[in-house]
Amino acid sequence: MGPDATHAEKLAHHIYNRRWWILAVVALAQLMVVLDSTVVNIALPSAQKALAFSTADRQWIVTGYALSFGSLLLLGGRVADFFGRKRVFLVGLIGFSVASAIGGAATGFPMLVSARVVQGAFGALLAPTALSLLTTTFSDPKERGKAFGVFGAIAGGGAAIGLLLGGFLTQYLSWRWSLYVNLVFAIAATFGAVIFLRHDEKLEKKKLDLPGVLSASISMFSLVYGFSHAETAGWSNGITLAFLAIGVVLLVAFVLIEKRVEHPLLPMRVVLDRTRGGSYIAVFLAAVGMFGVFLFLTYYLQSTLGYSPVKTGVAFLPMVAVLVVVAAVGTAVLLPRVGPKPMVVGGMLIAALGLMLLTRISLHSGYVSVILPALLVLGAGMGFIFAPSMNAATAGIDPEDAGVASATVNTSQQIGGSIGTALLNTLAATTATAYLAHKVPNQLLLAQAGIHSYVTAFRWSAVIFVAGAVVSLIVLQWGKQELSEGEFVHAGI
Repeated sequence: MGPDATHAEKLAHHIYNRRWWILAVVALAQLMVVLDSTVVNIALPSAQKALAFSTADRQWIVTGYALSFGSLLLLGGRVADFFGRKRVFLVGLIGFSVASAIGGAATGFPMLVSARVVQGAFGALLAPTALSLLTTTFSDPKERGKAFGVFGAIAGGGAAIGLLLGGFLTQYLSWRWSLYVNLVFAIAATFGAVIFLRHDEKLEKKKLDLPGVLSASISMFSLVYGFSHAETAGWSNGITLAFLAIGVVLLVAFVLIEKRVEHPLLPMRVVLDRTRGGSYIAVFLAAVGMFGVFLFLTYYLQSTLGYSPVKTGVAFLPMVAVLVVVAAVGTAVLLPRVGPKPMVVGGMLIAALGLMLLTRISLHSGYVSVILPALLVLGAGMGFIFAPSMNAATAGIDPEDAGVASATVNTSQQIGGSIGTALLNTLAATTATAYLAHKVPNQLLLAQAGIHSYVTAFRWSAVIFVAGAVVSLIVLQWGKQELSEGEFVHAGI
């Protein structure tokens, strides 16, 4: 590159030369965030025993993180757009790892739950910034497909890997290592970010949309809390209904605000594009349905078949392997040729088939004959959903909107997960209660009620994926998703 090259051209050349290293750094950070949820969930019973907190308090270790993470995601994405992705990425990494260390060293429940809330806040900075870095780094359709194949595989399969890692750490070391392990990922990602990322060009200072920030944050907080509260108190509970109502009202208010302010937190142009908006819906519905796999199959393997935490994690590995291969190959080879619509619609239907295969479980099902085939099909389905959806959700976006577009993907996944957990838990619990009604409970009957509840959850998850296929078929557009010309040249990293 000659001495007369502009700053933007030099920056683009730097990005191009280091793009695969940038992918490695971003993928490592994303893996840390995705792993955290299931790693900590596996370790919770041990943490509860060690710190002597109640079962009622236990849910707040998960809910506290989800509340801060879900409610601050949109703000985190916009902060990255305003203040520079490298800066915000590093702040998110360091803050997340420090909070993890404090949580791992917790001497009581207040210290642990506070650390989880802070973790969630820094995760809300880190997750959308990681995806926006990927968005502004890869513009060539073929290379972008490969990059998003890796990223989508992590988003879809990271939670399952977390089951294995969480089980191993809890069984052979200590529950505290489920939090300390984040330091390993964060240190490596921080060194990589310092070496390979570059600061944004001088950013135009815009006024932050405070009404939008408040309405979005409180709305997301209320929705996540409402769905979390429904798990324990039920859908007809007054507090549940109040928070859900507040969440919906403020969400409507947020949309009205964003249409009127000069510098909106979430410009409507980001979500009104059919392919982009359809991708957000696809990620949301897939997250709702996916919890039918991880949550209830984990219960079934451990409670009914007697698997250890480590053996449970190993049982999920074939699904992860298929997901990674399908996401990488499908996004690199198929997406540039056919676009996201047929892949996402097909992936939804394949995932639904996998869940229906899981409805064959019984008290003594064999892993190879019953569970493995279902997991392999599920892995293929989710590989076709997540990577193409995340690619399409951020393709062609202006660099100034990359952070908030990425945050919207993460918000869709987070809110979908919260809804899926509450909805499917409620359906499963109701089914088990109805099964036991007017019967004298014994050990066999309780086990059969559990099987019945899991099968119900799998069936409803399959219905959700079929609904996702129908919605994707209607909303997503046919054809390839073109990137805006010059997206790469103007990338700000």
